[in-house]
Amino acid sequence: MAGTVQNLQHAAERQTISVMIDGFLKHLAKKEDRTETYLKIVDLAERFYGDGAKKETLDKIRAYVSNPDNRWMRFINRVVDETDPHYAKTMLLNLGYEAFFRGTKTIRANREKYDCNIPWLILFDPTMACNMHCVGCWSGTYGHKSNLSFEDMDKIVTQGKELGTYLYMMTGGEPTVRMRDIMKLAKKHNDCFFGLYSNSTLINDEMCEQIRELGNITFMLSIEGTPDTNDARRGEGHYEAVMKAMDCLKRHGIVFGTSICYTRANIEAVTSDAFFHLLEEKGARFGFYFHLMPVGNNAAPELMPTIEQRTKMIERIRYIRSPESDIEFFPMDFQNDGEYVGGCIAGGRNYFHINSNGDAEPCVFIHFSNTNIHDNSILEMLQSPLFKAYHEGQPFNRNHLRPCPMLENPDLLREIVKATGAHQTNQESPEEVDHLCAKCDQYAKDWAPVADKIWEQQKHKKPTYENYTKEKREHPELAAFEHEDGSVKIDIA
Repeated sequence: MAGTVQNLQHAAERQTISVMIDGFLKHLAKKEDRTETYLKIVDLAERFYGDGAKKETLDKIRAYVSNPDNRWMRFINRVVDETDPHYAKTMLLNLGYEAFFRGTKTIRANREKYDCNIPWLILFDPTMACNMHCVGCWSGTYGHKSNLSFEDMDKIVTQGKELGTYLYMMTGGEPTVRMRDIMKLAKKHNDCFFGLYSNSTLINDEMCEQIRELGNITFMLSIEGTPDTNDARRGEGHYEAVMKAMDCLKRHGIVFGTSICYTRANIEAVTSDAFFHLLEEKGARFGFYFHLMPVGNNAAPELMPTIEQRTKMIERIRYIRSPESDIEFFPMDFQNDGEYVGGCIAGGRNYFHINSNGDAEPCVFIHFSNTNIHDNSILEMLQSPLFKAYHEGQPFNRNHLRPCPMLENPDLLREIVKATGAHQTNQESPEEVDHLCAKCDQYAKDWAPVADKIWEQQKHKKPTYENYTKEKREHPELAAFEHEDGSVKIDIA
């Protein structure tokens, strides 16, 4: 009975928000009304969060949106002007209301209730099949043998929503190989939002029109700089395919972004003004930057960025997001933006990964598991020994420029995997934890003093909410920084 009442309340609240969004979008179409409309949206957020709303932060946002000449207000207005109205409404309803507002409140309550990590998003692989073989990508060794069935994917989303998770991302392999099932999934779960990491090659007008009608799918397109730096790793003709896909998505009014793996060979190309302006012109509005990880037996550790390059990367990405830059594109650096998300977000703290065989892995880069979607529920996965070790260990380093238990703290991953009995999950080319971490040892040693120096020179604000264990939240000094290098000493019972 209680569940029925909650469902009815949810449906009523969603309908109310839907009507409000219709009104907001109608007024946003009139450019002279936009500032007033943005202020009303902030007021709505404050009412929705209630006591959880921080007045100081909201007042800063109000001041921000009151200036239409602010670079990020110009950015937002550009997104409004270029996005299909139906797609914009569905995105705001699912990503804004369900994931950010309602989902966040539910997730935080469930973290306390179940004493484990509950993720804000779940990443899964519909298939490991891929029509490309990029240098240094572990997917090239997997082959086409494993796939999640539609029923598997439906189970993931259904159970995830019960915990408050309304954002789902897909990688692989190439997820668009399974586009028919993905469309079916998005239609069934029309209250969720789905993001696909794609190589672009299968995106066309027919697909884009279906996505526009659904309104709850976006893409993060893989691209690595110039035609030369891109195609050197991804194959001849790939750059041209990405350009065509971007034009297609923009033509249909779909918001999309990029997925960029930065390496020793392409880091200058993927952070140049010319590259950012190209993305801006093509319609990409956000981008995830990923440090090359030496994962898999076909990895190319020699392509890992140098220490000097990573240092410049921190400066460059933060400059692009600063008021001094005029580039209307928002980049996020998965490895260097740890401060803004409290360090490592894996192991279900903010996300985790389910591979195409159903194995739950703490991270898309950490191919070890001790639980599977075919045998366990999402909650059981998050309460498994490997995931609990992440929950107990995070943050893995007090310096959030060294967040990862593999790349920057490899001894920790060795410790976690061995203590929890997790097994490696690469079906095609097995890689044990010592082999993986050995490729990170020297890098971690070289990066540590540089990262510590940068961290000490920066100012850091204490976040209002930290998703760590209750003990660590209440007693930050117990964050177990007992190793000499600043990394965490994990007590795994």
